[in-house]
Amino acid sequence: MSQLNPWPRANALTAVKIVLISGLVALHAGNSFADNVETTPEIKNVVLIVSDDLKASVLGCYGDLVCQTPHIDSLARSGMVFQRAYCQGTWCAPSRQSFMHSRYQNGSGVNLGANFQNQGFYSARVGKIYHMRVPGDIIAGTNGLDIRSTWTDRYNSAGQEAHSPGDYACLNLDIFTDELANRQSTKMQHRAFVTVVLDGDGADQPDAKSAAKAIEIINNKTSTETPFFLAIGLVRPHYPMVAPKKYFDLYPWQTIKTPLQVPNDLADIPSMGQAKSTSRKSGIADFPDNQKRMWAGYYASVSFMDEQVGKIISEIDRLGIRDTTAIVFTSDHGYHLGEHDFWLKSNLHEEVTRVPLIIDAPGYRSGVTSSPVELVDLYPTLSSLAAIETPAEAEGSDLTPILEDPSHRVRETALSINNGYSLRGDAWTYIRYTDGSEEFYDMNSDPNQFRNIVNAPNAKEGVSQARAALDTRIQQSGLSLKQKKKKKSTDKTSR
Repeated sequence: MSQLNPWPRANALTAVKIVLISGLVALHAGNSFADNVETTPEIKNVVLIVSDDLKASVLGCYGDLVCQTPHIDSLARSGMVFQRAYCQGTWCAPSRQSFMHSRYQNGSGVNLGANFQNQGFYSARVGKIYHMRVPGDIIAGTNGLDIRSTWTDRYNSAGQEAHSPGDYACLNLDIFTDELANRQSTKMQHRAFVTVVLDGDGADQPDAKSAAKAIEIINNKTSTETPFFLAIGLVRPHYPMVAPKKYFDLYPWQTIKTPLQVPNDLADIPSMGQAKSTSRKSGIADFPDNQKRMWAGYYASVSFMDEQVGKIISEIDRLGIRDTTAIVFTSDHGYHLGEHDFWLKSNLHEEVTRVPLIIDAPGYRSGVTSSPVELVDLYPTLSSLAAIETPAEAEGSDLTPILEDPSHRVRETALSINNGYSLRGDAWTYIRYTDGSEEFYDMNSDPNQFRNIVNAPNAKEGVSQARAALDTRIQQSGLSLKQKKKKKSTDKTSR
């Protein structure tokens, strides 16, 4: 059997993207997008679906050849796929606070849900929108860092998480058991490497509960003709990666090929750019097969999450309100699964900063755009779609001009923040940490960011321009990070 590849190399991925993008664009070929924009109907409802720890590159509509996400891919065919969407915070709490306030660095001002309420909408949360500890707040059924003023109603979706009956594995420790005792869980050191193959159908899982509650709310508000903003936070594929057996069966671990590694890959990454969790530090380096099992678990939980997305959209279709309901799908940030031997998040490299973003709004054609956008843009965009005002303090941009014309731009670069800044341009990524150390990548020739060329002579002009562009973005946004002293290093940064 041929090996499944979770991180396609440049040529294969480019070919897949050409096919996918051509197929989406062909749906409305013949006229310009500007000519093809329909008369915009009144949008009465907005549904925001936020996945957790979902990297864009694992979705079929973003070029993955392995992961089965038919419902998200279907949404992509009817909506606008943003190929270059980036988070501002690189872990749950700062990212979610950022996009719920449309602020780069703090949660000041009127939040998104409150803005909808202030202008006549019912606003509800189901599941995780602001930060919740996963698994801690999920097991406890508690609110985490949720902000009460955001919602008319809010509902938590509790679950047993790693304690769910089934085949448990802690893959960095090479532990496999069906016993419920002594499982890695809340605040435990190795909880990020846990998978559980469920005994049941998954109806008792938090995401299945969130889908069921969302469907209940949609039915209720549709029957009373109440305009609503509904934010649904699905916790998978965030660890522990728990899903019914049928989803694990889709991805035999023996057939999965782990990400390409290159010799001395970390030698040109500054110490502040090194992930806290690596293959060696976590111990999973000792178990190559378990790295494949990590990918299988991630894929399985993504497919399980996708099934819940399908349930929600199917109910919107069944009720006949698709033509008055905007549906948006995204994630709080991406994830490392062994790329550069890194694991988890809180990192400024592409696998963490790039997120999926799909907007399916009545009156706008489907398509694909390469215009750079940020999650802070969600707030003004959803407000615009619902024809309500956006507060002046919101720092994001309205993306509806891109829905009308995919070639339109609201900005030239996308900014992410974590112990420094990452600025993503069309063909490059520039990273500057708070100690002054830097990375610079040619994303055309090196999309996997293997060669930091910040000190390469032939990159001097590009680096200079990128530095100036970042300085401008920092000044425009009034950003400030505490500077750290640069550690002495023998890293070679022009390999």
